[in-house]
Amino acid sequence: MSIFSYHLIELPFFEAVKRILSSPISKDIKGLIHSEYMTAMTLGAPIFSTSRVLIGQVAVFMQWKNENALENYLEQDSFGRILAKGWHLRLSFIREWGKFSGFKLPNDKDQLESPNSPVVAVTIARMKPLAVPRFIHWGRPVEKLVRDHPGTTLSLASVKFPNTVSTFSIWKSEKEMTDMVHGHSKVEKPKRHSNVMQERERKDFHFEFTTLRFKPLAEYGEWKGQSNFILNN
Repeated sequence: MSIFSYHLIELPFFEAVKRILSSPISKDIKGLIHSEYMTAMTLGAPIFSTSRVLIGQVAVFMQWKNENALENYLEQDSFGRILAKGWHLRLSFIREWGKFSGFKLPNDKDQLESPNSPVVAVTIARMKPLAVPRFIHWGRPVEKLVRDHPGTTLSLASVKFPNTVSTFSIWKSEKEMTDMVHGHSKVEKPKRHSNVMQERERKDFHFEFTTLRFKPLAEYGEWKGQSNFILNN
């Protein structure tokens, strides 16, 4: 069964820059369907600040034909062994909105046990360059909403130059996530997400965009000294 994995690692600055330029993940890896190698960003941080783009922090989002292919990669590939020393989640696909080239979403979709089960959301898009200022204007309030939301246990953004942007968030429950999406959360300015979705419908920011929802299967390692972001593990 096809699975996804989301990896976070910290690398020395110059090694991280080298890998940004060299694309360390081969397209010929056995069992790999697609991958996106990205640099982590702090959600909601000022655009021109050292905390915005975190060169030494790497996010890798991957799809595999099966879990054995992922296991073999983490054990046998040189960069896979580096990823194995970091933190990662293994994910089962639930549903999507929109389209994004490269990933092959399975026809067989998993289900959560209940609306109170934890869920993982990944958005990924290729930006229209001229739409970037408008996207930042509308997007940063949503970044802050997700970053500060009491329903998330881990959230971040990532970028691959020149124009790929992504977000990743782990939610304590599907209900808390869907309440946020529809503007029903009991937080300050709860409609920030629904407002930006209306703006995107009016005039799209992206060449392609998708929101993917996943059931977390297993969590491995630590990120910044913490683990067990999936609270029912």
